[in-house]
Amino acid sequence: MAAEISRRTLVELIGRIAGAATAYSALNMAGLLDTPTAHAAPPALRPGSGNGKRIAILGAGIAGLTAAYCLGKAGYQCTVLEARSRSGGRVWTIRGGDRIAETDSTQRVEWTTDRDIYLNAGAARLSSHHQGILGYCRDLGVPLELFVNDNRAALVQFDDQFDGKPQTARRLQADLRGAIAALAAKSVPNDERVRTVLRIFGDLRGDLSYAGSSRAGFTADGTPGSGTQRGRLQPPLPLDEIAGPASVKMALALCFAELWQQAPTMLQPVGGMDAIVRAFDRTLDGVIRHNEEVVQIDRVGDGARVISLDRSTGRRSALDADFVICTIPLSVLEHIPADFSPAVSHAIKVGAKLYFPAVKVAFEAPRRWWEIDQQLYGGISWTGRDITQIWYPSHGFHGSKGVLVGAYIWTQDAARRFTEMTPAERHAAAISDGERLHPGYEKLVGPAASVAWAKVPYSLGAWIEWETSSGARQSEYPTLLAGDGPFYFAGEHMSYVTAWQEGAVQSAHYTVAQIAERVATTNK
Repeated sequence: MAAEISRRTLVELIGRIAGAATAYSALNMAGLLDTPTAHAAPPALRPGSGNGKRIAILGAGIAGLTAAYCLGKAGYQCTVLEARSRSGGRVWTIRGGDRIAETDSTQRVEWTTDRDIYLNAGAARLSSHHQGILGYCRDLGVPLELFVNDNRAALVQFDDQFDGKPQTARRLQADLRGAIAALAAKSVPNDERVRTVLRIFGDLRGDLSYAGSSRAGFTADGTPGSGTQRGRLQPPLPLDEIAGPASVKMALALCFAELWQQAPTMLQPVGGMDAIVRAFDRTLDGVIRHNEEVVQIDRVGDGARVISLDRSTGRRSALDADFVICTIPLSVLEHIPADFSPAVSHAIKVGAKLYFPAVKVAFEAPRRWWEIDQQLYGGISWTGRDITQIWYPSHGFHGSKGVLVGAYIWTQDAARRFTEMTPAERHAAAISDGERLHPGYEKLVGPAASVAWAKVPYSLGAWIEWETSSGARQSEYPTLLAGDGPFYFAGEHMSYVTAWQEGAVQSAHYTVAQIAERVATTNK
């Protein structure tokens, strides 16, 4: 019950401050929403059980790749149609020389060509709970490394607290714990065991008061050293300042890494998130047809026909199949003529309006100043400004250059403001906001690149947020989950793990099992 009250209170507080949509976005990205237990293992299909069955898979994102991989091993004849020239969908690693095409602009990425110089524009970290996608990394031989998700040396900055000056997460956490422990010590019974726990938890003095701690760090000119340099502790920040006007957002920043789908250290593929996609591509050689934009979906008898346009030649072709697995985001699918039932068509139209317009802005820096000058090796800084977060790279340590994520925006109003900007305006705004955390920021960063997911063709949004529409999860989601004759739907939007690759994997497993069961029943 205590956990439910805490969650409800946090929803209400964030909603009151920033609106219901932002409340959902924050809790979804934090991993605070209830999600059913996922079954990570792929369905066990009998070899040869799909012989003679043709499957059209629309979209070569993680869901489409997963479905093709599972079904292909059981003998199904799979063809994957992908409108882009690459696989991966919203798993997109951007490097020097790449083009970023949005609906109203094109950027050329003017970065150094180097293995460690990249931006994971979409999916960027893997949780240890996500055993589905991690299982494929293991099976396909994708090497992983640590992703530093939480760094106590990183900064937390809100304009209306501490005169807008950034504070280290270490200092905020230590002083908050110390103040709370001191308050608790005054109210507990005369139990030495409890007081000992509180003394250690808050680093309290013998009289159970809090007067600062080495956990909070030392003053800039008073760090411990040689000889007589003992170090000088930072004075404790007052509790009423920590719990100031931005206290809810502050609390979220400080507890973020303790949440279910987060952790202080997570995982990432070596060399970029698209290493997973490339591994699938190698395994599915000859199965995927790139530059094939789906332009019409029809029923033909008990099966289906998919009409696609070759974007390279302008030629149309038809693909007949016994079943179709559609992984196209609903925001895109609603614009494709399709012979779906009225109920499914309605569900698609409702879901299409629920995609979140996340934005990322990244800069190549000519020197890794965050490591050299500020001892920041990975991790995330938080701000109440529109950029929301700054990510320091968890790879390429002590290299000559690096790519800094100068904005990861997953709050509604800020994301919409950045989406409406031109790329140049976004980059300037990200520099202006970044200045609040790192003085002289404009001279510290170099060429920029940005992605506004609401403007990315064939995506038109970063992830779905069913709960932002009253009742859509309860009414429309089950309609799509049930399928529609020869048509089945998969993707992160067809899961309770939205915004994560794991949701795409689990949805593909679910759909593969549906088709396998149907085929087995028909063949009896």
